[in-house]
Amino acid sequence: MNASTGPGGRDRPGGRVLSSVRLWFAPARLAEEGSTPDYRFSLANERTFLAWLRTALALIGGGFAVDQFLPDLRWGWRVGLALALLAAGVLCALRAVNHWVRCERAMRRGEDLPVSRFPALLSIVIAIVALAMVVIVLAGWAG
Repeated sequence: MNASTGPGGRDRPGGRVLSSVRLWFAPARLAEEGSTPDYRFSLANERTFLAWLRTALALIGGGFAVDQFLPDLRWGWRVGLALALLAAGVLCALRAVNHWVRCERAMRRGEDLPVSRFPALLSIVIAIVALAMVVIVLAGWAG
């Protein structure tokens, strides 16, 4: 029995999530699972992780830019758009490390790579923010 399982080896609610989060801070523990994949796949997984982090940084930068460089924008719009971009950046950064661990674990175990709805969700959030910006630009900033 480990931290993610209860009596009889059954998964406890949230046990797999906690186990995955622990791997964020101890990736060397991944070496205990399965066999070492072709290094090219691990490096590709790392490049994908870094691309997600660049996206997160761009979203966070965009959130700060909206807040700092659009002072004439009505306060509610400015703060709402800035917070939406900042939240998307935070979620993107957290999802990046989670996806990296899940993919690395799957490769070591010889399993299919995990699928995710997160890219679609992030795209929708960014599209909504972009549409709001279009409406603001067309309607005029000052309110």
